[in-house]
Amino acid sequence: MPGVLSPEQCRRTAESIAALQERSGEVPWSQGGHTDPWDHVECAMALTAAGLVEPARRAFDWCRHQQRADGSWPIQLRAGVVEDANSDSNFCAYVAVGVWHHVLVTGDRGFGTAMWPTVRAAIDFVVDLQLEGGEICWARSSSGPLEEALLTGCASIFHSIRCALALANMVDEPQPEWEMAVGRLGHAITAHPSAFTEKPRHSMDWYYPILGGALRGHAAAARIADRWGDFVVDGLGIRCVDDRPWVTGAETCELVLALDAMGNRKAALQQFAAMQHLREKDGSYWTGLVFSDGKRWPVERTTWTGAAVILAADALSRTTAGSGIFRGTDLPVGLQGDYDCECVVDR
Repeated sequence: MPGVLSPEQCRRTAESIAALQERSGEVPWSQGGHTDPWDHVECAMALTAAGLVEPARRAFDWCRHQQRADGSWPIQLRAGVVEDANSDSNFCAYVAVGVWHHVLVTGDRGFGTAMWPTVRAAIDFVVDLQLEGGEICWARSSSGPLEEALLTGCASIFHSIRCALALANMVDEPQPEWEMAVGRLGHAITAHPSAFTEKPRHSMDWYYPILGGALRGHAAAARIADRWGDFVVDGLGIRCVDDRPWVTGAETCELVLALDAMGNRKAALQQFAAMQHLREKDGSYWTGLVFSDGKRWPVERTTWTGAAVILAADALSRTTAGSGIFRGTDLPVGLQGDYDCECVVDR
């Protein structure tokens, strides 16, 4: 992105992520930090986009080796030790996005075929948590599903299942149950918001239905306009929550991806430039800034913030063959039935 981020700077960010990767392939949040499966996959995607294919492959190998028999992963690990054994449905589903992205960027269909059993087991696990209204339970514990559905998580799962369906088409293993599940989920997101435990303080609940692909067209534009003033801080990025003077880099870059998916390139570029104050000389990124006192908080530079920057840069620059994965124009839409929603269609 001329004047904002060069290819060399993007590469240094990827190298800062790879520098924290453990021998097992695990990518923790930060030096000495914990790992969760969702952010681990996002880091693998960033490594792929930046051309660090071997570290990305080791990250995906970690996914294969750590997956449990039921298709899930634990919510949190640290240096290979499980700290939270429960399973987050969104965390588990996201491997499908990472694998499909890697296939798009590298053109390596053999990799997709090798990872297919991992993706299939993960999505089967997630779809099994779908409730009657189409929404998906956010977690499963040793006692069973936690029957609460979160809007941000379900919006991300919507995108994950579509990527899984694209992979299923590639390996010629149709998954009609997934097609129905993603249609029902999209309908729940767009037509039945009361099915979810919404968290309106959080910016992710604002933009994720767009980032995940369930909302496009007029509905997406109206949603962004409605709360722009609540979250966007001119020249700095966006707030993580609407009632704190705290802007965060990853959320800003995810908004960039959502704006790009809507076709609002000008606003996306502005927000991408605005968050660059979080960059360090080595290419890593601070998580956020408390702008009321000018202090970095938390005092950590996170791999997943750097990963979000790389993915946003790729989307805006159209550099790799995977740069459009969040625009989702070529992803399967599932079985919509009689649903009347603005899922993945510009009207």
